[in-house]
Amino acid sequence: MPHPRYVNERQLDLWSDDEPAPAVPGPAAVAPTPASAQAALACPPEAAAPIGLVLAPATFAHPRGNREARLGGHYVAYEFRRMRRKSIGFVISNEGLVVSAPRWVPLGEVESALQEKSRWILDKLREQEERARRMAAQRVDWRDGTALPFLGETVIIVLDPRSASAVLHTADDTLPGVPRLTLHVGLPQHAAPAQIRDAVQAWLQRQARRVFEERCHHFAAQLGVRFTRIGLSSAATRWGSASADGAIRLHWRLIHFALPTIDYVVAHELAHLRVMDHSPRFWDVVRSVIPEMERKRDGLRDELLPVFD
Repeated sequence: MPHPRYVNERQLDLWSDDEPAPAVPGPAAVAPTPASAQAALACPPEAAAPIGLVLAPATFAHPRGNREARLGGHYVAYEFRRMRRKSIGFVISNEGLVVSAPRWVPLGEVESALQEKSRWILDKLREQEERARRMAAQRVDWRDGTALPFLGETVIIVLDPRSASAVLHTADDTLPGVPRLTLHVGLPQHAAPAQIRDAVQAWLQRQARRVFEERCHHFAAQLGVRFTRIGLSSAATRWGSASADGAIRLHWRLIHFALPTIDYVVAHELAHLRVMDHSPRFWDVVRSVIPEMERKRDGLRDELLPVFD
């Protein structure tokens, strides 16, 4: 199951959620956006204020940029590729804009396509910029008192040399807005950040295996499938995968998310044991156990993982 563009190319491209713009066919105008995506990609009507008046002038530069354009008053340096393809295509990742075009399309038509899709391009570049800021804020400072997401809640790390290993404590009488979970890690106050990270990560992985096994058994019974084994994954671009032999692999860092999100990924992978593709029949199988499947799927795309160094 593709991540959510980890990324960490958008975190899982782990964070890559980069979605290409609709392709621009040959010398004609930009292809119309599919109806299912119009809400996300639609441009305002002609009477709307020019984008240059809405956004302050900005600069977006791809690290491998070899061409540039002025889009709505903004400077965009993009990577341009000539490829064997039938249409002009745009992809926006955390690095910036990549434009691919057939060898026979003149540069003038590429420029026209860029102008035609300028509002979509600038919106997506802004989204990536904001996502990068949010990811920077997710960087973990490994010390006593650090906060981490765990099963959709906040857990506070407490360095406690009296603890034999890592033990989760729950307080149900905390004030509103105050985390009720503390993870007591058996390390001294002067422990190095790498020691703290390794101890907490090992605990999180143990919890991930426990929770994933429990949820796999729960949904396998509902779906009428049998899995042969469960493995933890650290893949860069997938939350999970399923093999025809019944093996299920799930990204261990799903343990940061609330249980409904984990359940969607688990059900998605187990559904592949009945339908090994993403046909309408497959989605019907997932929906049979996750009625709000679309909302869970869309929410997963916006999830950000804490950044472990």
